[in-house]
Amino acid sequence: MTGTVHIVGAGLAGLSAAVHALDRGAKVAVYEGSGQAGGRCRSYHDAKLDRVIDNGNHLVLSGNQSVKTYRELIKAPGDTMTMAEEARFPFVDLETGERWAVRMNDGPVPWWPLDPARRPKGVGLGAMLKAARILWAGENDTISSVCGSSGASRDRFWEPMSMAVINLPPERASAKLMRATALEAWRDGRLARPMFAPRGLGAALVEPALSALETAGAPVQFGRLLKSIDHDASGVTALHFARGEPVHLDADDRVVLALPSHRLQEILPDIGAPTETSSILNAHFLVDDPSTLEGKPPLLGVVGSMTQWIFLKGDIVSLTISAAEYVEGSDADEAALLDRLWAESRDALDLPSDATFTKARLVREKRATFLQTPENAKKRPKQRTPISNLFLAGDFVDTGLPATIESAVRSGERAAQLAA
Repeated sequence: MTGTVHIVGAGLAGLSAAVHALDRGAKVAVYEGSGQAGGRCRSYHDAKLDRVIDNGNHLVLSGNQSVKTYRELIKAPGDTMTMAEEARFPFVDLETGERWAVRMNDGPVPWWPLDPARRPKGVGLGAMLKAARILWAGENDTISSVCGSSGASRDRFWEPMSMAVINLPPERASAKLMRATALEAWRDGRLARPMFAPRGLGAALVEPALSALETAGAPVQFGRLLKSIDHDASGVTALHFARGEPVHLDADDRVVLALPSHRLQEILPDIGAPTETSSILNAHFLVDDPSTLEGKPPLLGVVGSMTQWIFLKGDIVSLTISAAEYVEGSDADEAALLDRLWAESRDALDLPSDATFTKARLVREKRATFLQTPENAKKRPKQRTPISNLFLAGDFVDTGLPATIESAVRSGERAAQLAA
């Protein structure tokens, strides 16, 4: 195509749009309001811990095809993201002390629920067969309304998955969005294997993209906070930033807005993007003796506790509390909260009773995702807008997937297709 694709926002959606547009032969200009790229998936050096940590804990699965294609385009080193040997998700119930692992089999026929050793402990075959109802979920259904609101299957399967994938309890979470995840990844263990970023999401998904853009002569322009756009019957004609001169568009130029939903609403209120959000609370502990973590699972689901998922990253124990506003006690005093979360992590990982941490960091992401209820899922905007040369990207747009890394990257891919 002739003209330039102007991409506003350098989170994963914007970076994906940029590298895909370049791959299609387009000229690209990328603008980012902050001083760093990656958005909610950035990595940074935390001075208190003296370690590089991710802003939040995110899980990529082996079946996330858009992430795979994106990493190929940015030439991400293979060792920056590694795949587990099987689709195995270990769990512990801190109230009962029971441990088990959900293990999905490889192959197109998902027979694993038939095997008691592969499904959550205490969940019968009937409950697992009932879970198949998620495949027929409608746009008004919640996970609980389709799959049940009580029992072991709710507590040991649907709640952990709902919190992790939809960032809401199953009573509020869109069943239709969970169905999309089931169809994309859960149908085959080869597609549901966890992918780990040993050096952080920045090294796996962000830094190689910045290098690719730099090499292509299209480096991200930081400190360019979009304030407004001018448009007429022909499309967007100018971009106005808080600092610097306006960018005036030529007739053949295109624009991709890869902004958070609340920022998009400020710029284009008529789009009607969902602005209600749900939060995520993350805690990072620098352990006193890293040898105590040897042999422990890199990913562990936890029930019967405030802690939901634990990730091991070197000598850092990172844990996640999704939809924190729905979790009792998550708004407690920081010192008391860290003490409780460490005690839960120590028990969940079966560490010695005297295992300690030297430093800790609590990170609250108040706008982690849009509120993924059935009502809000209907409000997701399409990527093609009424303005002829303007397209949208972001995990909140209508990709058909929940607001995940795969959704963000796929939205950028599709925006580039529309623009180029």
